[in-house]
Amino acid sequence: MKINFQNKKALVRVDFNVPLDKDYKITDDTRIREAVPTIRHILDTGGSVILMSHLGRPLQKLNADGTINREKFTLKHLVPHLRRKLKTRVHFAEDCVGKNAVKKAAALKPGEVLLLENTRFYPEEENGDAEFSKKLAALADVYVNDAFGTAHRAHASTTIVANYFDKKNKCFGFLMEREIENANRVIKSPEKPVTCVVGGAKVSDKIVLLERFLDFADNIIIGGAMAYTFMLAKKGLVGNSLVEPDRVKAAKEFMKKAKAAGVKVLLPKDSVCGDKFAADAAVEVFPSHQIPDGWMGLDIGPSAAKSFARVIRQSKTIIWNGPMGVFEMPAFAEGTKAVAKVVARATGKGAYSMVGGGDSVAAVNQMKLAKKVSFVSTGGGAMLEYLEGRELPGIAAIAG
Repeated sequence: MKINFQNKKALVRVDFNVPLDKDYKITDDTRIREAVPTIRHILDTGGSVILMSHLGRPLQKLNADGTINREKFTLKHLVPHLRRKLKTRVHFAEDCVGKNAVKKAAALKPGEVLLLENTRFYPEEENGDAEFSKKLAALADVYVNDAFGTAHRAHASTTIVANYFDKKNKCFGFLMEREIENANRVIKSPEKPVTCVVGGAKVSDKIVLLERFLDFADNIIIGGAMAYTFMLAKKGLVGNSLVEPDRVKAAKEFMKKAKAAGVKVLLPKDSVCGDKFAADAAVEVFPSHQIPDGWMGLDIGPSAAKSFARVIRQSKTIIWNGPMGVFEMPAFAEGTKAVAKVVARATGKGAYSMVGGGDSVAAVNQMKLAKKVSFVSTGGGAMLEYLEGRELPGIAAIAG
């Protein structure tokens, strides 16, 4: 961050879309912790900070009478936690634009923080409304975007607001800088061999990513329910496993392209299967291409975990996006855990590893391995789109 923040009010877009329990206590403060270095830097160099963020989708989850559920979606719940983390005064504005926000922003002193109310209380936020963006911009002297998780959205607070600051008065925060730097490292100059581990439910969600990986990967490991669409493409029997019949052709074409590019594609040799999609399902292991009717593949099996581990151990660059199975059910979490362990081990022996995507990040956090991989991305959808080669509006608004 090259801006001199002395006596300046910085409007900082953060991603404080954190999970809350029924008493509105934060259950995972990762996103807040990640934003602290940027906020502290501005405060420590003589500036004040006006924070804006969204929390959930309040306009999609209205009360029965059509009003916003303010109690559930207010950012006020975050104030005590922020005060503890930042060790400074944190004020709260009951709105993000309007008289209350303007008054509290004007009164803000260097070293102090003002948290604005949920930007998504206004439809103008997601619509990228220019007038709404202008009102947000008027609160401060400079703009800092540190919300990589929303950089793929052309929303008012993530993108359009940047139009109201000239080049020298807008920049990325430390978290955004790290996300971009790490993504560029794996896309533009990865040390070989490169192994990309891709999981999740649907081929349709990941086919663009898989094809992008053909440009620089040596190995592509496919797990999760999407593996069964590939099994179907190879004329395997997949029982009641989740498949996308309309994506079988795309899976065949991808395997053809991978072969032509000399990229090795690994599918799970065996699968841990359940007789229903439930935590208390009966469990059996079957070869992934011979799953009987009445059974569905819900995790990679032990042989698959071993063969995947062998390839990951031999890699110098590892990208992991998506779980190997139904990670939230203990009976079908072992494959994802096995990948998490081997990625951490390979990193310890000198490989560079980047983990992104909700469940893969949850796995390394749950197993306390986050510090044993090179980089954990906070932006699921944004990281996915960046790796796919798309221009992210939130980045373009500042980088040009």
